[in-house]
Amino acid sequence: MPSHRLLTAEEVWRKYDAVESRLTAPVSERMLDLASLTPGMRVLDLATGRGEPAVRAAERVGPTGHVLGVDPSDGLLQMAREKAARAGLSNLELHAVDAEALDRVAPAAHFDAATSRWGLMSMTSPVAALESAHRALKPDAILVAALWAEPDRVPYYTLPRRLLARYRPLPPFDPEAPGTFRYADPQRIARDFGRAGFTIEHTEESDVPVIEADTGAELAAWVREALWLTLLLNDLSDDDQQRWEDDLTRAVEPLRSDGRIRLGGVTRIVVARARR
Repeated sequence: MPSHRLLTAEEVWRKYDAVESRLTAPVSERMLDLASLTPGMRVLDLATGRGEPAVRAAERVGPTGHVLGVDPSDGLLQMAREKAARAGLSNLELHAVDAEALDRVAPAAHFDAATSRWGLMSMTSPVAALESAHRALKPDAILVAALWAEPDRVPYYTLPRRLLARYRPLPPFDPEAPGTFRYADPQRIARDFGRAGFTIEHTEESDVPVIEADTGAELAAWVREALWLTLLLNDLSDDDQQRWEDDLTRAVEPLRSDGRIRLGGVTRIVVARARR
């Protein structure tokens, strides 16, 4: 099995965005429901990336409303711009800036609501980002964030790594470092949101697929590329790489439904109010 090239984030999502966006649309829509978006509202979206849920928010608030999305990757934001153009939206403003530096582009006490879908946990300084969002929100405005639950309930991420651990050592999850499970602990969510001036009012959970494939081999390719396991796998012998792929194929086959294999996990959706 030859070594694979490590893809950039933009290359990965150019390949998989359509499937992932379709599968995870219910999470974005539920976030916007919880934010109580209506026409004319001004919305802030942190870690916008490819446009979830910023593009959907722009559709909901309509031409009299406005959405500001920020993300450090201009390449991913370009995908969001393309989606907005296809939808005929002119009320979505996007800036390639860290959420921690939001003050450079977001007026104070300006926004009616804020969202962040699976972005806070990857930030270098999420509390600083939350503090910036707090300053940008009107008093008592709502922030809605999606955050992944505990590792054992997020198999799309942990199952391939657990199987890979048969063939090489893997570092443990560090809850203080940027990563998928930084906010898996509800107490950590309450701590950091509280430090930034937010009070959590509601939390709910949803089990959501993030990838589907016709075969185990297709799903293994997604894992290599979208979870950036390529480097860890390339260090293995060809035989061990094939064994890992065979292990993964066997492990996910029982998940097949309606002819397709789907893998995902449990996400929490947190609703927090900006205290003043």
